[in-house]
Amino acid sequence: MFIQIIGVGKLKEKYLVSGIAEYAKRLTPYLKFQMIEVADEKAPDNLSDAEVVQVKVREGERILAHIKSEAHVIALAIDGKLWSSEELAAEIDRLGTYGTSHVVFVIGGSHGLSDEVMRRAQQRMSFGRMTLPHQLMRLVLVEQVYRAVKINRGEPYHK
Repeated sequence: MFIQIIGVGKLKEKYLVSGIAEYAKRLTPYLKFQMIEVADEKAPDNLSDAEVVQVKVREGERILAHIKSEAHVIALAIDGKLWSSEELAAEIDRLGTYGTSHVVFVIGGSHGLSDEVMRRAQQRMSFGRMTLPHQLMRLVLVEQVYRAVKINRGEPYHK
């Protein structure tokens, strides 16, 4: 199985980079994993609604350029489905067995994901209604992918 996480913006915080690298290393024996960073659109804080849409469109184009046609895309979105760790594990197992062996999780920038990216996604997943920094979500997501792998293999870690 090949799992990618595509996120907008470059991680600068060393603790996040280190944490993601640790989970990526732990995933290596089980599957192919790749973290892709796409450039965020530089913009001032006081954007109009139309300017926000344009920022999301440009970031979305960068995201979509990395998604292969055969990939199953899961967009992280506040209005997405809430999954438990076990449900995520079951979905990854189902996709690998019956769907596709290439899964892409997409994390938008500070303004979210473009309509084009949301249309490309087959599923939407949420980690809850709280707003979390999109950089932190990369670490949380890669940890949950690792947890899902361990659940599916019946190996200790999940407790």
